[in-house]
Amino acid sequence: MEDVLRPIAVLGGSVVITLVLVWLADRALRRVDAAHPETPLWGLLRRCRIPLQVALCAALLRGAYDETGLKTVENHEAGIGQTLSLVLIAATAWLAIRAAAAIVESSYSRYAASARDVARVRRVRTQVTLIQRVVTAVVTVVAAASMLLTFPEMRTVGTSMLASAGLLGIVAGIAAQSTLGNLFAGLQIAFGDMVRIGDTVVVDGEWGTVEEITLTFLTVRTWDERRITMPVSYFTGKPFENWSRGGAQMTGTVFFHLDHSAPVEKMRQHLLEVLQECADWDGRSWSLVVTDTTPTTILVRALVTARDADAIWSVRCEVRERMLEWLRTEHAYALPRISTAPAELDGPPDAGRTRD
Repeated sequence: MEDVLRPIAVLGGSVVITLVLVWLADRALRRVDAAHPETPLWGLLRRCRIPLQVALCAALLRGAYDETGLKTVENHEAGIGQTLSLVLIAATAWLAIRAAAAIVESSYSRYAASARDVARVRRVRTQVTLIQRVVTAVVTVVAAASMLLTFPEMRTVGTSMLASAGLLGIVAGIAAQSTLGNLFAGLQIAFGDMVRIGDTVVVDGEWGTVEEITLTFLTVRTWDERRITMPVSYFTGKPFENWSRGGAQMTGTVFFHLDHSAPVEKMRQHLLEVLQECADWDGRSWSLVVTDTTPTTILVRALVTARDADAIWSVRCEVRERMLEWLRTEHAYALPRISTAPAELDGPPDAGRTRD
């Protein structure tokens, strides 16, 4: 009878203790979260239930599996202990990554809720995202190394490799020069505030919005929904336009090639009427002036402002369309024309005459 009850008590007890402890922890987090709704951390930590259950159950079984008295366990004691150790390390790493993600997300949510500067919010979002990726990478590497060191053979290999670690480091550094360069470039972007998630940029002639930043690459979503993936080292080694730098407000221009008889003053008055009816115009500034002239046309520039890059595009398009429509219907003579004259069929008056 004891041979039957002992395994059940060890295995079942470990599972029951795990479920009870995790349930109590989850209930406590739920109460704290309800009492402090302004802090999302407690609710986010509830995502750690599954890795906590696996880690706790593996730890209990690792310490009590040899008390089951089963012959199968006794015959494979080393293998079972090794397996439980690997599961415990993996579950602990999983739990650490989940907890770190909850802390980072909670910190960003609280900052974004209280901050009014959109640019600073995007900067913090970029930084916390990269910090979370670094923590995940470090925890994964440490967990993998710990799992390898549980094998006696790997300990011997590791001791012998320490002697050649310097040479291997040099070789690895040369081989991974590009990868390491992108890694440090990603950290420089995160904390140097060069470019942030949500910034409007122009790279290689493409206009778009920064959608994702990792330790090695950066993704730009263009206006036509394409994604351009570039190494982060590009943004530290080459010039690019960042339209969100120093504030999202922008100034745009619309050019008109018109005839010399164009009514510039009436155009100026009509431009103001168009802007007052345009929802995307922010009212900061506007102007209309003649900036250049040629023997056949004049160049008229309309200057407008808007709150961001998307709005300035809409304002420019609306001004261009409505001004051209107004000129076509009210002042068609102001549109550029090509002047032509009939060719002379006859030659000069003295053509065909010969000197005496």
